[in-house]
Amino acid sequence: MGLSGNRGMSAIRVLHCPTMIGGNPQGLARAEREIGLKSWSVAFDASYCDYDCDEVLCGDEPKLLLREIKRWPLLARALRDFDIVHFNFGQSLMPQPVSRRSILQYEALALSTAQRKLLALARPLYNFYARLFELRDLPWLRRAGKGIVVTFQGDDARQGDFCRTHFEISPATEVEPGYYSPASDAHKRLRINRFSQYADRIFALNPDLLHVLPPQAQFLPYAHIDLRDWRPERAGDSSPKVSMILHAPTHRGVKGTRFLLDAISRLRGEGVSFEFVLVEELSQAEARSLYRKADLLVDQLLVGWYGGLAVELMALGKPVICYLREEDLRFIPPPMRGDLPIIRADPATIYQVLKEWLTGRRGELSEVGRKSRAYVERWHDPLKIAARMKGEYEAIMSSKAERGRG
Repeated sequence: MGLSGNRGMSAIRVLHCPTMIGGNPQGLARAEREIGLKSWSVAFDASYCDYDCDEVLCGDEPKLLLREIKRWPLLARALRDFDIVHFNFGQSLMPQPVSRRSILQYEALALSTAQRKLLALARPLYNFYARLFELRDLPWLRRAGKGIVVTFQGDDARQGDFCRTHFEISPATEVEPGYYSPASDAHKRLRINRFSQYADRIFALNPDLLHVLPPQAQFLPYAHIDLRDWRPERAGDSSPKVSMILHAPTHRGVKGTRFLLDAISRLRGEGVSFEFVLVEELSQAEARSLYRKADLLVDQLLVGWYGGLAVELMALGKPVICYLREEDLRFIPPPMRGDLPIIRADPATIYQVLKEWLTGRRGELSEVGRKSRAYVERWHDPLKIAARMKGEYEAIMSSKAERGRG
């Protein structure tokens, strides 16, 4: 299934691609359809989180060759069937060079030694091909009169050298060697510069990225969940129970998990009563059953902003502990800053903050949860964000029509 046909006077046709990172492109596409846009989300690869994407090209175990076979017809569809191409995770439809570790991820896990050696030999050829075409679709789309939008979501723009130089607290000092490298930092800057030349709009889901994105880039809240499907449960038995703390890292180093685990160990040693659940490598449906049981989420302790998981828990009326970097908040609308219900903590304070909210302030958690739900309704309603995007798309189309008449 897809969207095609003559443009005429019909609604703007928007292609969201090429990943399903965090479920945000798919959530935004659904909301845009609901308010009258012809939006469609396509991802090359499936996700273990089972995000609901309109179309997945390569399935659960994508092969590198299959991915390239699928790539070019998708570009043809973008040029033929859509008015706006909204890229996500700082990627376009074209290939980009890959590391040895990355190229193995495109193949089945059960490879023989000979197959792995062959794949390693193929990597330089693939990277030569990738460098020939990397981001080349941007000028092609512009010449075809298409609107180009890109949303950066995290490590697609975040650079280790900038973080280490400018931030006292960041993931750059906690991740494994090579996660951020001089080469990867330089490559991200080149890609950002290329997008700045061709994109009509640039957005960032995390405010720290706006330090390294072009001045015209804008903050965009997460829009990945339908709030009608994520509702707080009705209050039940009010008798005291042991509080459940939940933490769900996609990468422990990025999330600052070791600082939380140290705090948990100290609190248990002191006899503080609570349950701790570490959620990893579960589908969204499996994890969601645990989210509903949680009393408190500890989200990111290094990045400086909350993630999509925090939005999900706040939608369920759960309080969230997170590190908010003060200097990044200038990128957030002042009313949004004023509404923030996040309980603040960093690696140095997480132990004390947890102890305070598990003991003396435990009775206040339900009120923080209520404020959290209200905050999500105001700032993370996908229909409101889709309406904003519709205005942006219409402005892009109007500008292109004016230039065409000129």
